[in-house]
Amino acid sequence: MYLMIDWHTLFVNDLNVAYALEIALRTILMFAFVLLMLRLSGKKGVRQLTIFEVAIIIALGSAAGDPMFNKDMAILPSLLVFAIILGFYRLLTYIAARSVRFESMLEGDPMYIIEDGMFTLQEESDNTFAKDEFFAEMRAESIEHVGQVRTAVLETNGQVSFFFYPDGEVRPGLPVLPKPYSKRSKIIKTHGDYACAYCGYVESRGNSGQCTRCKHEEWVEAIKTLRIG
Repeated sequence: MYLMIDWHTLFVNDLNVAYALEIALRTILMFAFVLLMLRLSGKKGVRQLTIFEVAIIIALGSAAGDPMFNKDMAILPSLLVFAIILGFYRLLTYIAARSVRFESMLEGDPMYIIEDGMFTLQEESDNTFAKDEFFAEMRAESIEHVGQVRTAVLETNGQVSFFFYPDGEVRPGLPVLPKPYSKRSKIIKTHGDYACAYCGYVESRGNSGQCTRCKHEEWVEAIKTLRIG
């Protein structure tokens, strides 16, 4: 039994020149309205968006999508949805500006990722924390190992704020470059400074075993290079 595909129906169906022009007009109008709503929200860039604001954008996109190509969907109801979303957004941000507790519930709190040259145990218990992505953030800031960083804070908008040790205070730390970090192992053969592959705690040791701080067993040879910005 052969599968018969009607390519004309799949790609064209009842599309004609008049309907194509209508789709073009609907798309331009809805895209312009989405841009207008985002401008009215007061945000100037995606990097400034919190999870709550991303949800607002998704809602706007959903409301704008159908009227772009569905001839049975009028534009005015979508504009009403836009107005309700914007009004709801303004109301919640108004309340959040006057209530620290509500703002925390709505947008979350900043999270410490690194303190004193080590990963915090808070991030180890957070299942949403992706260490590989965070290593990429560190490499983008010319950070070679965790011992160069005094404090790192994951902001509510997804950005990471780094505070560095002065050169004279840099300590041995867990490498974040792919090749050194890939050499992590449970087996230690020679004596030296080793960083726990999970929490970044550095110990001088010559044998395998658990990390004193977090009880994990994988180690990477620690390095103490200075940061070159």
